[in-house]
Amino acid sequence: MRLSAVALLLFLASLPLCAQDNYEIQVYGSPTVEPGITMGEIHSNFTFNGSKDTSNGQVPTNHALHETLEITHGFNDWFETGFYVFTSYNPGYSYGWVGDHIRPRVRVPDSWKWPVGASLSIEFGYQRAKYNGGDTWNIEFRPIIDKQLGKLYLAFNPAVERTLHGPGVHDGLGFSPAFKAGYDFTKVVNAGIEYYGSLGSFTGFDPIGEQEQQIIPAIDLNFSKNWEFNAGLGVGVTHSTDHLVAKFILGRRFEFGHRKP
Repeated sequence: MRLSAVALLLFLASLPLCAQDNYEIQVYGSPTVEPGITMGEIHSNFTFNGSKDTSNGQVPTNHALHETLEITHGFNDWFETGFYVFTSYNPGYSYGWVGDHIRPRVRVPDSWKWPVGASLSIEFGYQRAKYNGGDTWNIEFRPIIDKQLGKLYLAFNPAVERTLHGPGVHDGLGFSPAFKAGYDFTKVVNAGIEYYGSLGSFTGFDPIGEQEQQIIPAIDLNFSKNWEFNAGLGVGVTHSTDHLVAKFILGRRFEFGHRKP
């Protein structure tokens, strides 16, 4: 059974996926939401220094405010499903609905006693063409691996993406890795570095200057088991990346009725 699960994870990881952009800037950990619990999250990201022209018909990102509502429900100890609503305010283009995604996720149960945490999310959905360079439908497969080493936490998301409708269909499979390293300075404060990349197609990565690569010093505050808080200030290190982005995540767990055992 374990060998079959490993084969399934490897097979799914080889399939197509969609870029995270600046709507949901987050490195996933392997745990799923507890059964019977619903997690509500607000992702607020502001681009201080971004694109200023309408490249490929996409509205500029400079001074754009992206707000995302994420609602995730845990069905058992290895399966959850999340739903996203993306919105954007762009100066000169007013406030607008961007699109919706759905994201089921499965994880390796603790009873398997793997040396690392592991899960897999599959995110599928629609976004309006003017917010995504003409692309509308996308799919993403995101393997998630993490490990707690004393006070040090490490997570790796080697995501694969593919456009299903739009100009990006011709780009094939894209690789968008993300990484997080955080250290528990206190019981409440964990601080460290997050990395996000969009390197191009598997058939040949883009030149370095055309890749999107972003480094974000970030902090997590664990002041309550029911609350989640993450914030960071991202710096783009290539010409194709938005150069200064602030991100905030505020989440709350809710229990409706009785929690499932």
